[in-house]
Parts: sequence; structure tokens; C-alpha cells
Amino acid sequence: MGTSGPLVVLVGPPGAGKTTVGEALAARLGVSHRDTDADIVAAAGREISDIFVEDGEPAFRELEHAAVVRALEEHDGVLALGGGSLTHPGTVERLAGRPVVFLDVGVQAAVKRVGLDAPRPLLLGNPRQRWRQLMEERRPVYTAVARVVVLTDDRAPEDIADEIANELELEEA
Repeated sequence: MGTSGPLVVLVGPPGAGKTTVGEALAARLGVSHRDTDADIVAAAGREISDIFVEDGEPAFRELEHAAVVRALEEHDGVLALGGGSLTHPGTVERLAGRPVVFLDVGVQAAVKRVGLDAPRPLLLGNPRQRWRQLMEERRPVYTAVARVVVLTDDRAPEDIADEIANELELEEA
């Protein structure tokens, strides 16, 4: 079986560093970086928070799943998935056997990175409490699909990228 699809798929909660680490890892490996959240914004022509508010979460999750399917078929570099993309069972199935890395992060580091005023539709109300609740729900899924789990708290993106490359035995292109 030939290798097709991304070299690495990054999953994790908001604030884990998927985009920043993804860019650092792509640069280290000499490949391109793709982010499904950016794909959705580009395709829809509006922000994710607007899609959530105007169309609802289920409609957004379908757009997200379609974006993930497309990216898994088309992209051969580093792919970062949206924090909630694994809430779609079809996405979880499609990640089976792939080089998935769960970027884990504690609530303090996540809050520092995300900022409590960022327009994140799922963190409305009490962001810290909501973030913890989302992590409790999603952690088992993140862990189940991941080949490697990397804690990102208080670490430079380049260090995390090095660890991922070493764990997955990836060489520069």
C-alpha cells in the first residue's frame, strides 16, 4: 500500500497550538501546511463563528467533515484539524491508521493562547469551565485516534515539531 494523504495530522483542543506547531513542523520537514478551519473560511466566505451563529453547529460540523475528507485526500504535508472535528464519527473513521498526533494542553496554557475574548463559539459563557468540559468530552477521542500524544504547555513550537518528527520518524523532504 502506497503512502497517500498527510505526513502528519494534528488534532487537539483550541489553544493546543495546532496551527503554530503545524507551520513549524511543515517548515522543518520541507512540506506544506494546511488547516481545515482556514479551508472552511475560504470556502464559505465567512468566519467560523458566523457559520455557527447563522447556520448552527450541526451545519458547521458537516462543512467541517467535508473539508477534512477533502484535505485527507488532497494534502500530503502537515494537516491541522479544527478542535471539534472529531465530534463527527465519519472523521474519526477516516483517521484510522493515519499518523495522527494529539497536541495536548492544560487549561492555563490554552487560555493564555486562545485568549478569553477570542470569538470561539463553543467557549461562550464561562470559557475556562466550557473548555474543561469540552476537553473531558473529547480527550478520549483525541487519545484513541492518536499515534503520538505531545504535551505543548510552555514549549516552543519548534521543540514540539522536533518531538513529533522524532516520534513519527519523519525526515526532511
